Amino acid sequence: MRRHVLLLLALLLLIVLLFVLNLLLGTVRIPVGSVCRILMGSDAEGEIWTNIIWSSRVPQALTALVAGAGLAVSGLQMQTVFRNPLAGPSVLGISNGASLGVAFVVLLSGSLGGVALSRLGYMGDVAMSVAAIIGALAVMGLILWVASRVRGNVTLLIIGVMIGYLATAIIGVLKFFSAEEDIKAYVVWGLGSFARVSGDQMVLFVVLMAVLLPLSMLTVKAMNVYLLGDAYARNLGLDIRRARFMLIVCSGTLVAIVTAYCGPIMFIGLAVPHLARALFRSSDHRVLMPATMLAGAALALLCNLIARMPGFEGALPVNSVTALVGAPVIASVLFRRRQSAE
Repeated sequence: MRRHVLLLLALLLLIVLLFVLNLLLGTVRIPVGSVCRILMGSDAEGEIWTNIIWSSRVPQALTALVAGAGLAVSGLQMQTVFRNPLAGPSVLGISNGASLGVAFVVLLSGSLGGVALSRLGYMGDVAMSVAAIIGALAVMGLILWVASRVRGNVTLLIIGVMIGYLATAIIGVLKFFSAEEDIKAYVVWGLGSFARVSGDQMVLFVVLMAVLLPLSMLTVKAMNVYLLGDAYARNLGLDIRRARFMLIVCSGTLVAIVTAYCGPIMFIGLAVPHLARALFRSSDHRVLMPATMLAGAALALLCNLIARMPGFEGALPVNSVTALVGAPVIASVLFRRRQSAE
């Protein structure tokens, strides 16, 4: 237990360090003293530097912190529900539903309205966020309806994958009949970014995640019992269907909100639970839940920092960075599982 506490404190310190580095480093070099004075509200610094800190770097860092934590928790819940180490937040097609909602708004805006949504600035961003939430919640509602009528996790998993394929097919048809500018706007959204959220949107996003993440801790007991197997869990008084329903709702809501504001962020939800298990060497969700939450926040801050490192013109797509980190983790999991099977 002492080792776990020390590791959690180390993750907290790492998050603080990465958060500070996200404020200090970027394409524009700002001295450490100037950043401190800007954060304390000093009016002596240049207006450009002040805008960069408060309008760009602080919102990006806060968004990355809570989005990474949310995706990691969602991934842990999905891996527990399906008892599958390769299950992730997008396994039930909820991310695809968000993408489909955005595709309807973005790809049809130019064709039907004559004005590309990408030209509407702030209103366009709000419309994409709302469309993503509606699409994600619609798919989640369909999944919950199926979950209430299907007992087997494998069947539910296959249905979720099929829903994802169906959404991808519809998006492909919409792309075929859309203008080039609308397709470009949709592709840019699909690359994922922590820089898309700012102002009131950022405040609302952080508040929503600050409410949902502590609520997700209430699922810890059910997740621990769920791991014991259906028969043993029922003997302990756990309603398997209700527990699965609750975990899918919690995980799906986290994915829906993060995808709506940041776009589809890959690999964090899939890789971070494995990193937490390897680091803490525990399967107890009382340890894994906070560990995964903190590790997800730290990894997202690191990926955002790499994407904005000095020397890059603009910023790299976040999904390109998360894939570089997540793919080796998933490959190592498969390798270890194969070795243990042999």
